[in-house]
Amino acid sequence: MTFNLADLFEAAVDEFSEREYLVADGQRRTYGEMEERANRLAHHLAAAGIGPGDHVGIYSYNSIEWVEIAWAVFKIRAVWININYRYVEEELRYLFTNADLKALIFQREFAPHVAALRDELPTLEHLIIIEDGTESPDPGGDVVAYEDAMASGSPVRDFGPRSDEDIYILYTGGTTGMPKGVVWQHKDVVYALGGGVDPLSNTRIERPEEFVERGAGGMVITHFPIAPLMHGATQWSVLGRSFVGDRIVLTARFDPVAVWETVVAEKVNSMMVTGDAMAKPLVEVLDEHLAEFDFSNLFAVVSSAALFSAPVKDRYFVHLPNIMITDAIGSSESGNNGMTMVTKDTTAMKSGPTVSRLGDTVVFDEDLVQVEPGSGVIGKIARSGDIPVGYYNDPVKTAETFITVDGTRFVMPGDFATVEADGSITLLGRGSVVINSGGEKIFPEEVESAVRSHPAVIDAIVCGAPDERWGQTVAAIIAPREGQGATLAEIQEHCRSYIAGYKLPRRLFVVDTIQRSPSGKPDYRWATAIVENDTPAD
Repeated sequence: MTFNLADLFEAAVDEFSEREYLVADGQRRTYGEMEERANRLAHHLAAAGIGPGDHVGIYSYNSIEWVEIAWAVFKIRAVWININYRYVEEELRYLFTNADLKALIFQREFAPHVAALRDELPTLEHLIIIEDGTESPDPGGDVVAYEDAMASGSPVRDFGPRSDEDIYILYTGGTTGMPKGVVWQHKDVVYALGGGVDPLSNTRIERPEEFVERGAGGMVITHFPIAPLMHGATQWSVLGRSFVGDRIVLTARFDPVAVWETVVAEKVNSMMVTGDAMAKPLVEVLDEHLAEFDFSNLFAVVSSAALFSAPVKDRYFVHLPNIMITDAIGSSESGNNGMTMVTKDTTAMKSGPTVSRLGDTVVFDEDLVQVEPGSGVIGKIARSGDIPVGYYNDPVKTAETFITVDGTRFVMPGDFATVEADGSITLLGRGSVVINSGGEKIFPEEVESAVRSHPAVIDAIVCGAPDERWGQTVAAIIAPREGQGATLAEIQEHCRSYIAGYKLPRRLFVVDTIQRSPSGKPDYRWATAIVENDTPAD
């Protein structure tokens, strides 16, 4: 047995075949049922000429089908390509072309986008369409219905041997620029993102069989990752928990009330959000409807991939005082760099989470020297060991992000951090959006956290505004609560309790909704355009 993703899943199937595995918008699969359907689809893809190393795009909302496709692709040693369903045609054109798709499986809702781009994709040979109740026409050419593809394949597991070095690709969209395909070998990504390193003890699994052994003797945990599967955080909430026989709940759309109803109905134990963007609307439902829900089974809320601010965490503890909140930092390129667990009355306002480092994570200063604990020096997070091969079809970006220091290869995606006296890491933010005001570096995430904690603010984004004296100054764009508002002076006075004076917003803009990028992160390009073109509310 290897650390190949398909091998790890099949080992779980053999041990936990009768366990319920997946629940998604009314559909249910046991481990055994998922295995049979994934085998069928894998055989169909193989018969269509899809084999080791070929790229298969998944263009769908969260669904049973998404996960079936994932395992089917891995079974034949092909490579899935996650497609962000929020992308517009220009972004899709770049991703489809960059990824060299040979097959594409998509929901009917997205057929018009596929039709518009198909003639520009010479490598694309096979299309499978998932019915979703919409009426978009087929995109032209030979298109196979998903259930017909499923029915055509054998349910038997008769695939050849696989390798630790088979490829997994995760396309990631940051705050700026086009998506990038991060290329991992299976064994490396299992250690970096899939639970191969225990986050509590920082010890490594030595044998692939240990995953099943972990799950065989313990209770089954029900996990509910709310974000889309097109994002790595949710992918690994599903994949990693599959290896140990846990139960997964998915939802296609983010509806805060429906999320809590699902938590109760499915007896969810652990829920994953992506920072304040999800956590804040969810906690506001609790503010109004807490008495309607029974949360006796919920013991953990996990946040990954975005800032989960202290004021929002504190509001969770008001309603759910016995839960544990886990913050993790990392990226698609580096995996999990560190995590922290907080309970009631242990949160503190900082620019980002302070976490215990995981694996071979370090912080380098600008001279590529490791930052000394407690020095106050700001550096960039880097990791060696279990790291990706590079970016797909992008040697220039690969050379910029994957560096060698004293003979050791590191990945350094660009996240700034400081190292505390005890060796823990405090995340500051991504350098591409840092504000330089009179030589002082101001990280938008820190100011955003303070601004969002104002009771009249539902959401906020912060960016730099041109300033003759300081070069840049801080501009805050807020979306106020319905029927409420706040002046610049009120925002400044509130923020003084959390951040230094030089970090306070000096300009204020008010909008109905904060725009986010297709990956769900704050859209700093949009924010910059607002600052450059609009009249501030100050």
